[in-house]
Amino acid sequence: MPNTTPASRREGVLAVHSVHEFVYSVPDLNEAERFYTTFGLDVRHEGNGLALYTFGNPHRWARILPGAHAKRLQWVTWGIDARDLAAFEAHFNKLNIPRIARPELATGEDGLWFQGPDNMPQQLVVAEKCSPSVKSDREFPPEQSPRGRAPQRNQAKQTRPRRLSHILMYTADVASTLKFYTDVLGLRLSDRSDSFIAFIHTPHGSDHHLIAIFKSDGYGLHHSSWDVRSFDEVGLGAQQMSKAGYTKGWGVGRHVLGSNYFRYVRDPWGSYAEYSFDIDYIPSTLDWPSGDYPAEDSFYVWGPDVPEDFVVNFETKEAANA
Repeated sequence: MPNTTPASRREGVLAVHSVHEFVYSVPDLNEAERFYTTFGLDVRHEGNGLALYTFGNPHRWARILPGAHAKRLQWVTWGIDARDLAAFEAHFNKLNIPRIARPELATGEDGLWFQGPDNMPQQLVVAEKCSPSVKSDREFPPEQSPRGRAPQRNQAKQTRPRRLSHILMYTADVASTLKFYTDVLGLRLSDRSDSFIAFIHTPHGSDHHLIAIFKSDGYGLHHSSWDVRSFDEVGLGAQQMSKAGYTKGWGVGRHVLGSNYFRYVRDPWGSYAEYSFDIDYIPSTLDWPSGDYPAEDSFYVWGPDVPEDFVVNFETKEAANA
């Protein structure tokens, strides 16, 4: 029988395959635990911080460490295949990519540490691919039903995301940061809007964007995006967060670039966690026809007005006021 296993690697291309983990610090771990538990993640105490998992998936997507008075993105770890480690080391040497010592908070973290855009610490580790190798399955109401097609409110369960879809990070220079991620890490441009936002995927197969980068005055974490199985789960997630007091955010709406339906929920430190449904998928066999889109298309097709402070980088703002 023919092999129908989806290709999870584009042969002959040196590139990271996943955001293996992102790590940031906050001043209140108890509030972080409450926020992400309510959001629907499997929050565990590990070491001196918190670890973010999704239920039924063994992968650790993120860690939250104790910090000072403000949230701060500490580092991003990228996953690579074991066969690519030596090639990446030679590639870094050829491009004179600065190596750095392991950050103080990264106790016991092995891997190849290097200085990324905006001087943010980053790391390569050999790991299994955790970005998807196929488009996530989706659930829709039946076309017909003698009892009605909407789910019953009294049977609604907590929305629990299945996996991390992407993260959006701030950067002081979108063009140079995009060049770094494409030239150094082998990622590829999906779409962009002028010089203020770019969406980036891996050629080894991922959602429309593995990461996105947005113009600011330095690095920081704008949001993490989490895949859910239905449009109803986006709405139910928004409801469960609102009932818990997390009423600030943006959505429900639909993006142009990526095509996904969304609800962003603002956390206590000014960044967001996004419920995302039905995002575009770029397989390893496809050369995505990237485009440069008008500013209005970089946000949404429909939805409520964008909050005035939606793209404020509170990490650099707090640092300037410290």
